[in-house]
Amino acid sequence: MTPDRLHNLIVTVADCVIEHADELTALDQAVGDGDHGLNMKRGFEVVRADADNLAAKPLPEAMRAIGLQLVMKVGGASGPLYGTLLMALGKTLSVDGENVAVAFAEAVEAVKQRGKSQPGQKTMLDVLAPIEAALSAGGPELSHRLPVIAQEAAEATVAMQAIRGRASFLGARSVGHMDPGARSSALITAAVCRALED
Repeated sequence: MTPDRLHNLIVTVADCVIEHADELTALDQAVGDGDHGLNMKRGFEVVRADADNLAAKPLPEAMRAIGLQLVMKVGGASGPLYGTLLMALGKTLSVDGENVAVAFAEAVEAVKQRGKSQPGQKTMLDVLAPIEAALSAGGPELSHRLPVIAQEAAEATVAMQAIRGRASFLGARSVGHMDPGARSSALITAAVCRALED
């Protein structure tokens, strides 16, 4: 992971989140506080503005730094959860990124503990868990398969009743809406894969 590739990765992901902020806000207005898109945009604007500095760091250190920025700048549950994911990823990830499957599995476990939740409860874990499984299984063309897996997993949250998060207060009324965190996780997955293909 060269500084140029890391810079491209950071900017691609940040731009994707910022671009889809209104969509994420609309999804959250249906089941939550209505601030997911705005909060994510705020956090990733900070990350994007710091892209030059972040890209100069070794990959694990950059992941930890981005995670810390998201914890500090993204409000609601999303900041701590995405921040935990990236900080845990940076803690285990090797400089060359070769152990990404193992590191991602540990990062997902950290999110489960932070959010006190599991897949099947209509949260971002419903996307993160299938991505973890696909990374662990490996195989060809992961960068093409992961965005499809992530988006299908996000769409599957529409039929779920929320057990965790603000949407859980709606009970059965949470059914019929895509989870905002699942959608943002799918968007970020697709952006990461695009950037790594460049």
